[in-house]
Amino acid sequence: MTTTRQHIDLVETYAAHNYHPLPVVLASGEGAWVTDVEGRRYLDCLAGYSALNFGHGHPRLVARAAEQLHRLTLTSRAFHNDQLGPFARALAELTGKDMVLPMNSGAEAVETAIKVSRKWGYQVKGVAPGAATIITMSGNFHGRTTTIVGFSEDPDATADHGPFTPGFTRARYGDLAALTAAIDASAGTTVAVLLEPIQGEGGVVLPPDGFLRGVRELCTERNVLMVADEIQSGLGRTGRTFACDHEDVVPDIYVLGKALGGGILPVSAIAADRAVLDVVRPGTHGSTFGGNPLAAAVGHEVVGLLATGEYQERARVLGKRLVAGLEALVGSGLVAVRARGLWAGVDVDPTLMTGRQVCEALMARGVLAKDTHGSTVRFAPPLVCTEDDVDLLVSALRDVLA
Repeated sequence: MTTTRQHIDLVETYAAHNYHPLPVVLASGEGAWVTDVEGRRYLDCLAGYSALNFGHGHPRLVARAAEQLHRLTLTSRAFHNDQLGPFARALAELTGKDMVLPMNSGAEAVETAIKVSRKWGYQVKGVAPGAATIITMSGNFHGRTTTIVGFSEDPDATADHGPFTPGFTRARYGDLAALTAAIDASAGTTVAVLLEPIQGEGGVVLPPDGFLRGVRELCTERNVLMVADEIQSGLGRTGRTFACDHEDVVPDIYVLGKALGGGILPVSAIAADRAVLDVVRPGTHGSTFGGNPLAAAVGHEVVGLLATGEYQERARVLGKRLVAGLEALVGSGLVAVRARGLWAGVDVDPTLMTGRQVCEALMARGVLAKDTHGSTVRFAPPLVCTEDDVDLLVSALRDVLA
């Protein structure tokens, strides 16, 4: 069982076809690089959709996970454990919030934010029972649960999955006037605005300058919670700890995941002040694995890595190098580049090739990336990559486009 074809055939036969992977079978990884079952090495420029911000097998994270594996991995929240408290304090301090509520997957964290926002709306804002409304953004991607896909615009995500959960309206991303109108139209029932500061799945779509500040001001004025889904954009990816930091904006609720688990296991959380999270009471929300000792130990170590500022600075500096290289290709196969920190989306000339074809050609040159929406390709190498790695990515893309 060592060949690529054998492994792919096994997956195609026994695993549901909910993904369409590139024809590569990875077996090991270190830093920004991975190796397949036949010994070929690749630069990982997807980094698990930013779950691997610190690379594959980061020594501090692996050591902390191994240490905790030998001590205690799961207790359930029916009991206390000695890892959750220190992790919760560290994450609260990183976010500048009073409290955190840990979960597992990013989608669980988004669902948690939705439930907390509604409960806050009823108990604090005084919205009539059953009337709470949450405003989402066009082009959003927040996960795969039936509630979340219900406010998606992606037909692949929604087709044959309804009926969907009511209570959501949508405004155009980046359009403050449209958001204002949506809040006004809901006649005091709006409890939250849920948005990605940067839309990753859409192709690293950046909001207009000042949009996040405008959302913050509007939410404060109308007594509405600003909920920032920083699952992909947060924890160093954009050159700041959070994407909201680029406009000096602090949301009411941070939604975190992916890199919080260090690429080792799923860890997610929401962070908010006590006035928001105090609406949660025993029995109203929970998770068998949320806040387990292993997850808390790894998450705590992740927060420790971010506390130094080293990874945010690496993303900022290397991101400038990446953007310069990519922008030089506009007009030579690329029609647009959008980037912040070490995170970029590029639009390939659709008359040249599709995004999938670009990714297949990059794979042949030792670079792994992911396409989205036709001819758009996303790049998010681990923050531990080097200048040479960035140059290799740009060089490989240049060769493909040529």
